[in-house]
Amino acid sequence: MGRTVVVGVTVSLAVAACAVAALVVGERVRGRKKWKKVVNVLRELEEGCETRVERLKQVVDAMAVEMHAGLASEGGSKLKMLLTFVDNLPNGTERGTYYALHLGGTNFRVLRVHLDGQRSSISEHEVEHEVERQPVPQHLMTSTTEDLFDFIASSLKEFIAKEGDGSKLDRRELGFTFSFPVKQMSVSSGILIKWTKGFSIVNMVGRDVAACLQDAVTRKGLDVRVAALVNDTVGTLALGHYHDADTVAAIIIGTGTNACYLERIDSIIKCQGLLTASGHMVVNMEWGNFWSSHLPRTVYDIDLDAESPNPNDQGFEKMISGMYLGDIVRRVILRMSLESDLFGPISPKLSAPFILRTPLMAVMHEDDSPDLREVARILNDIFEIKDVPLKARKVVVKVCDVVTRRAARLAAAGIVGILKKIGRDGSGGITGGRSRSDMKMKRTVVAIEGGLYSSYTMFKEYLHEALEEILGEDIAKHVILKVTEDGSGIGTALLAASYSS
Repeated sequence: MGRTVVVGVTVSLAVAACAVAALVVGERVRGRKKWKKVVNVLRELEEGCETRVERLKQVVDAMAVEMHAGLASEGGSKLKMLLTFVDNLPNGTERGTYYALHLGGTNFRVLRVHLDGQRSSISEHEVEHEVERQPVPQHLMTSTTEDLFDFIASSLKEFIAKEGDGSKLDRRELGFTFSFPVKQMSVSSGILIKWTKGFSIVNMVGRDVAACLQDAVTRKGLDVRVAALVNDTVGTLALGHYHDADTVAAIIIGTGTNACYLERIDSIIKCQGLLTASGHMVVNMEWGNFWSSHLPRTVYDIDLDAESPNPNDQGFEKMISGMYLGDIVRRVILRMSLESDLFGPISPKLSAPFILRTPLMAVMHEDDSPDLREVARILNDIFEIKDVPLKARKVVVKVCDVVTRRAARLAAAGIVGILKKIGRDGSGGITGGRSRSDMKMKRTVVAIEGGLYSSYTMFKEYLHEALEEILGEDIAKHVILKVTEDGSGIGTALLAASYSS
């Protein structure tokens, strides 16, 4: 009987051991299946975001063609190709004291620059200037035109008063950066098309923005002339050109993105008969709205666009600018969480749009600690996902890399598209016809502003890598990207100097 019991216990233990082993094997199999699902999501993302140089060259060609169409007729392209009437960029010989106002949202700035007629070739920081920042009171954002501009003019008056005896100078010249949709009528006038960014002053739409400011300044007893009304990208080009006469285009790539460039006046077909002293005019592309079937679009881009306040609009911006990159990454992590338990229980925070800002995404991407502790910290702080295993953190870094690399390489293709349109890509321009061997490349400078480029090292490296791949090493060495800071302030004051009476 005792022997039977021992045998029975042994069998029971064996059965139990087999059962435990089966459970362990089953868990491993399920774990591998879940991991495989995560890997599949990552692989799909990589394939969807693929930007081989052949594809980038197709984007280059599409950009150049759309630019041509937008210059040919109003509404001829997704690119608006807006005339700025700026044909006289600052060149470093300007002298005197000039002012700028920048109304860009819930804050505005007033600046004063002092120019001595000596171009500084080193840095925009060598332009002597003072600046004051001030919030726009909430109630003025929905009040009247007069209330808003009287407030701005009063702030300008206080700023000038701080000059002391210098405040009794002759008439002052002012540049006005107004970061809202405007139809430009001349270099110093433009009609407000619509308000954005929380402003809603109904009696302002359809009116000349510069005239409204000029009236308010006059009411305050100031002898100030609004010499230039400009878009912030145009200010960046002005600042770049002030420091380097070879600057032909400007790119802003930060929260949003846009580009402008110097175009021959005879290429602006939709404005035949318009003459300028220089034979050129700065064109504001509004390139965030560029679209082409060659852009590598994923299901995450489609969903983001559909859920945005402006579906089917700003397609290029939604793939390359800082406003959206973090949210694309969030969407991928959410999909991975739904497919597996790699990140533990699904956090409700993963479903919150735009909760992951791009600067934090950049911190995760550039985390070089052995245990990726910054990735763990941000996943915990932002999404409330705790104790994420190291291999999951590595996946997050890879997702950030794929999304950022695509954005930077597409931005590079957009830049080369501009260069192609104006014949600075070594191909002879949009019509082609000459080989690179018989082209003498001119030194070509592109002013670039915005935190995505200036503060995000990996983005910058990927953009430069793609420029060289598309152009080839021999041509790329003639194209210089120069970082500027505060084109919307200092650059606008420089334009006031260019257009001073």
